[in-house]
Amino acid sequence: MRFLAKRLAGLATVLLVASFSVYGLLYLVPGGPLGVLLGPRTPSPEVVAAIKREWRLDQPFLVRYWLWLTDALGGDLGRSIVYKSEVSSLIGSRITTTALLVAYAITLIVLGGVLAGTVAALRGGWVDTLVSGLSSAALAVPAFVVGVVLVIVFALSLGWFPVFGPGDGFGDRIYHLTLPAITLAMGVGGYLARITRTSVGGELRSEHVETARSRGLGEGSIVRRHVLRNAAIPVVTVTGVNVAGLIASSVVVENIFALDGLGSLFVRAILQRDFAIVQGVVLVLVTAFVLVNLLVDLCCKALDPRLSL
Repeated sequence: MRFLAKRLAGLATVLLVASFSVYGLLYLVPGGPLGVLLGPRTPSPEVVAAIKREWRLDQPFLVRYWLWLTDALGGDLGRSIVYKSEVSSLIGSRITTTALLVAYAITLIVLGGVLAGTVAALRGGWVDTLVSGLSSAALAVPAFVVGVVLVIVFALSLGWFPVFGPGDGFGDRIYHLTLPAITLAMGVGGYLARITRTSVGGELRSEHVETARSRGLGEGSIVRRHVLRNAAIPVVTVTGVNVAGLIASSVVVENIFALDGLGSLFVRAILQRDFAIVQGVVLVLVTAFVLVNLLVDLCCKALDPRLSL
């Protein structure tokens, strides 16, 4: 319980620091929300004062942040100045697409990266060379380049996948999200394959594995009980850190494939100076990032109880 309490305290600290930093930076950007609310017109001072009161722009910065924070803790993320609707409802209507995209990418990363790295370490030879070359290539190519190439080849030329849109229904959404998920997963999958290969290879050469071999244990039992379990801790740690980063990377991928998720909403909100949406999306992304890291800590503790000491 103390372990979990410390991690939750860290979560609260990170959220407070991130929300305060973003809130402060947004209101230092030229062309704030008042310019968006007024538009090209030149209203009277009374109208300007009324608009400032309605959107709390007449309050000092710290007071505005405190009011926003207390509302956010109660589930109220404010109201969009562009869409004229609640930010929580806007996020709720788009979070499913982002969650499915990230979950699909995580599945591809774990299945592809961990499996490829494990096979490369166990088999060696040309398999190791092939996996190392492919993982290096995946790491070297930026996500937006991968996305454009996949669209040109598999969507426009071959017509195997749709060009844009999230689809309708679970099966159709998975079909529409295949190319975006591959784009999002390729770099992290290549990195995870290299980490898995190094970790498994190191365990294969460790003393406790040599001792198990000298005792006559079968190779399959040694790999399952001694190699993979000990190699899983760094793999799980790296996977968690990079999976948390996928949430931020999805912003780029969603804009490439015109997906109506949190990423596209976030970019449009920045361009339109809709700061309430920016604050709400950042809060959701930071919360997801910290929760993923909390889950990684709990998984590592379960794999090796000595870590709690």
